[in-house]
Amino acid sequence: MWWRRGVVYEVYPRSFQDTDGDGVGDLRGVAGRMPYIADLGVDAIWLTPFFASPMRDFGYDISDHCAVDPSFGTLEDFDALVAAAHDHGIKVVLDFVPNHTSDLHPWFEASRSSRESAKRDWYIWRDGNPPNNWVAVFGGPAWEWDEATGQSYYHAYLPEQPDLDWRNPEVRGAMLAVLRFWKARGVDGFRVDAMRQVLKDPSLRDNPRNPEHRGPASEYASLIPEFTTDLDEVQEVVAAIRSEIGDEHLFMAEVTAPIERLVRYYGAEGEGAHLPFNFHLIFNDWSADAIASLIERYESALPEGAWPNWVLGNHDQSRVASRVGPGQARVAAMLLLTLRGTPTIYFGDELGMVDVEVPPERVVDPAGRDPERSPMPWTGEPGRGFCAAGVEPWLPFGDASLNAAAQEADPRSMLALHRRLLALRRDSDDLAEGAYATLVAGPEVLAYRRGTGTAVALNLTGAPAVAPVRGEIVLTTELDGREGERVDGGLALRPGEGAILREGA
Repeated sequence: MWWRRGVVYEVYPRSFQDTDGDGVGDLRGVAGRMPYIADLGVDAIWLTPFFASPMRDFGYDISDHCAVDPSFGTLEDFDALVAAAHDHGIKVVLDFVPNHTSDLHPWFEASRSSRESAKRDWYIWRDGNPPNNWVAVFGGPAWEWDEATGQSYYHAYLPEQPDLDWRNPEVRGAMLAVLRFWKARGVDGFRVDAMRQVLKDPSLRDNPRNPEHRGPASEYASLIPEFTTDLDEVQEVVAAIRSEIGDEHLFMAEVTAPIERLVRYYGAEGEGAHLPFNFHLIFNDWSADAIASLIERYESALPEGAWPNWVLGNHDQSRVASRVGPGQARVAAMLLLTLRGTPTIYFGDELGMVDVEVPPERVVDPAGRDPERSPMPWTGEPGRGFCAAGVEPWLPFGDASLNAAAQEADPRSMLALHRRLLALRRDSDDLAEGAYATLVAGPEVLAYRRGTGTAVALNLTGAPAVAPVRGEIVLTTELDGREGERVDGGLALRPGEGAILREGA
């Protein structure tokens, strides 16, 4: 399984590279940047949706699962991207969105045409306006009234994203056929969106009130989604998807759940996701003891034989450097790339990109996710190398001094650190597949052993600290010549510094 030693790089195509002059990134742009991706040292790219869509949720509202939206190019462009990736030794992983479609999908247009439509029960229609108290993730009732047919349909997200009914065998068959379509075009795996939401309580029982919620009653968090997410029966759908994906292709599942529930998505042997996404680092307190506690809880909860994974940033969350601060961003990179398991890097985090301020007139996402989706700054020139000078990008750029070209020329840059970390990980059996053991957990320092002879020490504070580790320094986050230094009586770490050591050297 290639992903056990692999690193996944999330590419948000809209923001990666524009080649047709419309200010929106496209598939040809991703293909053209494949040398950069290969030089970075990752093993796979995960492409967020580029499928035909009215873009109410930026591609997660799909109107044709087997077509490329014209804003991203054509199927031929996709085939060329896959060929370019494979030529560079890079795997290609696609988003698969099984829970819902666009309301402009032909399936839904047929479903809402009448109560007698053959596809009426492909979606979840019920009497009542609304039938129960369920709330949408983006706020407001999760039911949309259809005047023409006198019923409401369920949508976990936007009203323009009606949920499919995976209890219908025809729906299941049609969606599994989508996986076969893209596998036939050469993809190497799938990241399955909103995995825990694909089945809902057929009795439509009200979700219980959340006693800890103090916000407006209309907010999603005001209810505990007991009957709309993470039903035990969801594991049957996970198993069906795993059966279709197989073992030669990667199955990553988006699951936002407590660790004890998250690990259920590994399923029995051969029946679950290879990597149920572990988002917990994103929301965890940024302190040595809290991170150590999280790692140990996760490691101890993993089923026998399950392979862990870690995520620190993605297209739905504030940038890592904005969350933990620029002074801790390098330590965060070392943490992500030295923990046991498969890491996922969000594009631009290898540069230390931060959230970009978006003026009110430029806001395009009502859910507030624009700041972390700003275009990739390839250069400091007008257009930043993302688009031609004079073309307005779909979202504004950040600071011109933070760009890939400048970091290419700086041997101590954040980009250089990521390349060094990824190369070391690739060449080290300890870092790629070795066991994890905590050595020190706070108050300032987190230190752990990987495998039989590699130690990692991280200063998670803004003050100097000493880590009680020994060995020869292999790499530090500062890239300032400490490599080869022998440590016998404790490692002095500067604020926000991390180091990897070869023990016993």
